[in-house]
Amino acid sequence: MNNYQLPPKNAMTTKLDTKTKLSTLWIVVMFNMAYADILSFYIPGKHEELAAFAGDTPVSQLMLAGAIVLEIPILMIFLSRILNYNANRWANIIAGISMIMFAVGPEIGNDSIDPHYIFIATVEILCMLLIIRTALKWPSPENA
Repeated sequence: MNNYQLPPKNAMTTKLDTKTKLSTLWIVVMFNMAYADILSFYIPGKHEELAAFAGDTPVSQLMLAGAIVLEIPILMIFLSRILNYNANRWANIIAGISMIMFAVGPEIGNDSIDPHYIFIATVEILCMLLIIRTALKWPSPENA
């Protein structure tokens, strides 16, 4: 005879605090952004396509711009954990909207988007929409 009893339902799940949830979502965004670029460089001709896209702009400057954009989710991983409620909420909303524009903007009018990029960008955008939604619905500490 087995005397084992299941714990109550509320003991089976732990609710993440909002700061941890936001920080974790930024980790997912950052890895997706990095791997979209890493996988793209394995496609033959991508280096030449990047050089053609850059035009007169040196590729190194284009890479610097990419590094700056990728730094936003990296910083948000940390900032989501340490900023106070108001700053945290607005930083996540603004960074989320900005990163959606960076994910979608360059691809508007591009007729040769790679399938892996479409998939990864979709995951990124869904995560960023969830970040924005979480920040918008985050109750004030005074009301909690």
